[in-house]
Amino acid sequence: MKLFETIRCEGGEAKHLAYHRRRILHSVGRDFPLEDLIKAPAQGLWRCRLIYDEKGVRSVEYFPYRKRTIRSFRLVESRLRYERKYLARSGLDALFERRGDADEILIVQEGLLSDTSIANLALLIDGEWLTPEQPLLPGTTRERLLEYRRLRPAPLGPDALLKAEKLALLNAMIGFDILPEFTILS
Repeated sequence: MKLFETIRCEGGEAKHLAYHRRRILHSVGRDFPLEDLIKAPAQGLWRCRLIYDEKGVRSVEYFPYRKRTIRSFRLVESRLRYERKYLARSGLDALFERRGDADEILIVQEGLLSDTSIANLALLIDGEWLTPEQPLLPGTTRERLLEYRRLRPAPLGPDALLKAEKLALLNAMIGFDILPEFTILS
């Protein structure tokens, strides 16, 4: 089964490789020499997609990065399991198709918020940044911010969105992106 990592490359440097290495090790039980495999373009912001499986790295690709504008969300109930960053994303794609006229989805599992289709999330509630205890996929940025104690995991139901002063999306490409405003569509 093929997996992938999305790695931010900026100004010739691949960012946060230790966290990607940790997830790869957890996913397939082995490590790859990422510093030797990733040759980040010298100029600009690039999304590196590293495709791998338990036998090794299958490909390394680079794409110029363009950030999506996300301002509206639709809550989507799901029982999808996505414990590793699988290259086959048909389950996530099917959930994303249910967004209707929203920009993105917020996945709800067993009554609790988990993730969006492309990012972990965090809510600012009572001056503290909280992230769902049980994300669909623990992202590398989420793990880094938990380690730095900038986030605290908490059980967050959809009602937490009503208390949230701010919402942030987290992934390897956007880092910790606080949305200036957001809307939950019904």
